[in-house]
Amino acid sequence: MALRVWIWLLSLSVLWGGSFFFAKVAIGELGPLTVVFARVAIAALALHVVLAMASRHLFRRDVPWPTFLAMGFLNNLIPFSLIFWAQTEIASGLAAILNATTPLFTLVVAHLLTRDERMDATKVAALLIGLAGVVVLIGPETAMGAGAGFWGQVACLAAALSYALAGVYGRRFKAMGIAPLEAAAGQVSAAAVLILPIMLLVDRPWELPGMPSAGVWAALAGLALLSTALAYVLYFRILAAAGATNLLLVTFLIPVTAILLGAGVLGERLEARQFAGMGLIGVGLAIIDGRIAARLRPAE
Repeated sequence: MALRVWIWLLSLSVLWGGSFFFAKVAIGELGPLTVVFARVAIAALALHVVLAMASRHLFRRDVPWPTFLAMGFLNNLIPFSLIFWAQTEIASGLAAILNATTPLFTLVVAHLLTRDERMDATKVAALLIGLAGVVVLIGPETAMGAGAGFWGQVACLAAALSYALAGVYGRRFKAMGIAPLEAAAGQVSAAAVLILPIMLLVDRPWELPGMPSAGVWAALAGLALLSTALAYVLYFRILAAAGATNLLLVTFLIPVTAILLGAGVLGERLEARQFAGMGLIGVGLAIIDGRIAARLRPAE
């Protein structure tokens, strides 16, 4: 990849890794669903401004809002809600590690729901190694106790599954001729509409004891403008310039940013087995990525 693409990739990992930090700060004073709504609503406004600057908009007859609603549900509402709730129970770094299992779930979903992305022996090996990493991460003590920490980790895994479903479902945007920026704006707009009544019923933000602090407002702005709106722009630039395989590298880097921010700013600490689990998941992702196999293959 060109140097500029590497810079984009590292920047994207920081933006998405930082989302776990921003969310952890915001949920200290706000309900998880309120944070989800703020994230998608502010990001939607920002992306609509970008579209307007490019003399484009989504207020047309041919805009596929049912598809945007489905994508917003799978790619935003469900995973954001699960991850933000999970972060009330577990460390942000651990949530990021569990989120890195998304490509493993994508293997299974794509195998079951598509005809052109079937699993082979290599991908099955990657999946098994990654699942072993998840088992090590959760640990027998946590699983046996099935306490809040356990359910927080299960919620992160369910969010990863939802992301995988969204990834397969989202392939239709290209066939429909929907521009990437329009797809991003449409799905976060749809997610904001979907989450609003749920947030009002569950979180009741008007019952908060007072206005959120300046730190929470800053975290919401970072979460929406940096980790969502700007991140989507970078995501689609990398996808166009380097392809999906190279884009997968960001999965390796996101937990690093989340762990460093969690440890350095929030004082979080992860256990040795959790790093061991992250290592196994990383090996599984590296096998999926194909770079290790390519380097080990003898030259012809």
